[in-house]
Amino acid sequence: MTDPDIKKGLAGVTVDHTAVSKVNPETNSLLYRGYPVQELAATQSFEAVAYLLWNGELPTEEQLSAQTADGVRWAPLAPEVKAAIDQLPTDVHPMDEVRTAVSVIGALDLAGILSVLDAVGSPDENRARSLHLFAALPAIVAYGQRRRHGLEYIPPRDDLGYAANFLWMTFGEEAEDVVVDAFNRSMILYAEHSFNASTFTARVITSTLSDLYSAVTGAIGALKGPLHGGANEAVLHIFDEIGTAENVVPWLDDALASKRKIMGFGHRVYKRGDSRVPTMKAALDTLVDHYDRPDVARLYATLEREFVERKGIYPNLDYPSGPAYNLMGFDTVTFTPLFVAARVVGWTAHIMEQQAANALIRPLSAYNGPDERHVEGYVPDTAAIDVAERPEEAAG
Repeated sequence: MTDPDIKKGLAGVTVDHTAVSKVNPETNSLLYRGYPVQELAATQSFEAVAYLLWNGELPTEEQLSAQTADGVRWAPLAPEVKAAIDQLPTDVHPMDEVRTAVSVIGALDLAGILSVLDAVGSPDENRARSLHLFAALPAIVAYGQRRRHGLEYIPPRDDLGYAANFLWMTFGEEAEDVVVDAFNRSMILYAEHSFNASTFTARVITSTLSDLYSAVTGAIGALKGPLHGGANEAVLHIFDEIGTAENVVPWLDDALASKRKIMGFGHRVYKRGDSRVPTMKAALDTLVDHYDRPDVARLYATLEREFVERKGIYPNLDYPSGPAYNLMGFDTVTFTPLFVAARVVGWTAHIMEQQAANALIRPLSAYNGPDERHVEGYVPDTAAIDVAERPEEAAG
């Protein structure tokens, strides 16, 4: 018997169509519904990009205003969600807070729906659920950071856009325009990226006809891993460990000698460098100037240069976003929850796409365990064997 062709990690396997996003190999650009993401980051609000990913087209002013008005009711931290977060120790990883909060939101929204089929939801219901999570997550993430510092919850404001409101709820003061712009760009860049691990997790869960909240909760679990969303945290840990640009060479010598994985570099999809990096690096540069932190720029540039020269592997989006979030004032452990707040748009777009043309995702595996064997002393139940071998007689 010929051994099956195993694609470890599903590398190179195409499992379905998607109209949500793609990487254009000719231009090395990440496209959202056909638009290069760098163009969207330069011209659009995150709210408009969310509309695009959910609906296929950029919104008119009226459509965007209607979406914002619909989301306002879900922007404050719900008392039940706050109570659930407050039950957790303050030293839990904030991804556990976010996962718990989304699960609570789902349970509350689906209360009274006792049929699992009814919980799946219509396209309109799931678009509303997507907006619910999009609007609710900033308060959840912001409160998580604040409570770790012994600070009180700050409610959202009606006069601020998504990015400015997120920063307001986290830090309790209005952010400068340069900071708001950098944060908005980061959220757009993180919003979607085809069939990555967490998105595929969401689609697998959706394919079982589970509900949108369950799929997003599973995706959060996948994103927590350091080989996926947790990488942006790992980048800042590396920066902290190195300290200054002068320490890069000896640190990298030791890291490579011990075959340590250097987070923030390399990507399975991009072969000529992550197309999102230049946009996020430009945003980082504006923050370096704003906060007068040339030391960050020197460390960033030195590590990038040394690693690319030695390994020929280029930075991914996590490399510039980690120090950018740090300059804004976010705790390192908050970085991946920020990723959740962005990627929930892409997840939910894929969930709705999966539901529209669903097929249960159930791959095969190649067994390589022991051959069939039997428990010593086991006596077969001959009556059961007879029934199994002659089911038509049993049924008659």
